[in-house]
Amino acid sequence: MDELRARLAEVAALERTSALLAWDQEVCMPRQGSPGRAELRATIGRLAHERFVDDRIGELLDGAQPRDELEADLVRIARRDYDKARRVPADLVAEMTRVAAAAHTAWIQAHADSDFGAFAPHLERNVELRRRYSACFPEADHPYDPLLDDFEPGMTTADVRATFERLRDGLVALVARAPRVDGSLVHAAFPEDGQRRLTATVLRAVGAREEDGWRLDIAVHPFATALAPGDVRLTTRYEDTGIDSLFSSLHEFGHGLYEAQVDPALARTPLAGGASSAWHESQSRLWENMVGRSAGFWRWCHPHLQDALPDAFAGARWEDVHRAVNAVRPSLIRVSADEVTYGLHIVLRFELELALLEEEIEVADLPAAWNERMRDYLDVEVPDDAHGVLQDVHWAEGLFGYFPTYALGNVIGGQLWARVNADLPDVDERLAAGDFAALRAWLAENVHRHGRRLLPAELLECTVGGPLDPAALLTYLGDKLDASAALMP
Repeated sequence: MDELRARLAEVAALERTSALLAWDQEVCMPRQGSPGRAELRATIGRLAHERFVDDRIGELLDGAQPRDELEADLVRIARRDYDKARRVPADLVAEMTRVAAAAHTAWIQAHADSDFGAFAPHLERNVELRRRYSACFPEADHPYDPLLDDFEPGMTTADVRATFERLRDGLVALVARAPRVDGSLVHAAFPEDGQRRLTATVLRAVGAREEDGWRLDIAVHPFATALAPGDVRLTTRYEDTGIDSLFSSLHEFGHGLYEAQVDPALARTPLAGGASSAWHESQSRLWENMVGRSAGFWRWCHPHLQDALPDAFAGARWEDVHRAVNAVRPSLIRVSADEVTYGLHIVLRFELELALLEEEIEVADLPAAWNERMRDYLDVEVPDDAHGVLQDVHWAEGLFGYFPTYALGNVIGGQLWARVNADLPDVDERLAAGDFAALRAWLAENVHRHGRRLLPAELLECTVGGPLDPAALLTYLGDKLDASAALMP
């Protein structure tokens, strides 16, 4: 066990080093460093893969004699990861990393120029490599299954389709009956320095303090990463209009808090991290929406908003802001979509990923297919590639199988929020008082501390006592719409 843990710790160190290189590439690397960075990340990725799939790891897993429950879970999860990783050649892993790094840089320029044609060759290569990856698992029922399983262990394409059918139908019905609320109050032009002050105030209040090992930077596409205990890094971006920077920062805080509250005993093992991408997303969306768009939060946050942006909000009541940030309005951009329409953005992406993997459409046809679905699902016309098919970085990084986890995370978040309100019936009053500690503690005890010791379905059973079910999310959204409608003049 000691040798196994030492070898797994080395792999974990290489993986965190790769994460550090990725963070640096996003936050402060000169653009001219892209080719060299692609080689560095490819080398680190190949070394991590080779260390992990080494025959000696297999021998140690075969002969492991765990001395406690933690080590038993370590062997169980490492065995699952090892068996899957052994199926993928190291050269393919390195090539996927190299191509994704180059594609990421190409995406930044293509997004700035709104030029899908310039990005298309990189995406074609990413799709080709993901098909080769899926081919390493010929027993899979669908070529998408191995990609999905990387982010949601145990989840299948059939599972997602069934859940998304219920979710899509429920969301469409909610959009149809949503009251037409004027959200222009929070979508005006706001000075960046005011947005920065507001974001800093809120992050410090919820628990992201620099002295406790947190930092905030700017990135084109916001993200969070945790490199070690006491080293949690968030990013956000400041737009000319709106206060999306606040919600983006709360979103990334949810990711960072998950990593920060994993049991320290799991550090430098495969168990150190979230149970899955959907579980991670459940945390970010919970803080962004269920906390950040709640009445209690805005009762507390309103004076801080007025202090940071006095010209815009001096005469506004907290109720006005609360209603505005919860307005349902179909829009172009996923990351700024309201809670109700957000899931439809994900259904669109899931369908297009399946079509690409199944070779039903070519990469060149993607913009037209995207625009058609935006029109059909959200009744929105896409003006250009930057506001359409190029708006997300995920396909540039080869993250096929990841998009569904956003909507799955919303579903889990709805189930968790129902349990939070049952266990902490005064949670809204606590938020109104600026008390976020009780919620952090509840999440630490019930979700975060477990890390990856439980598979996603096991953790869901442990926390809410049942399987994945969109009913709680749809009920939560419906109740919020009803409350808004009741206040309409």
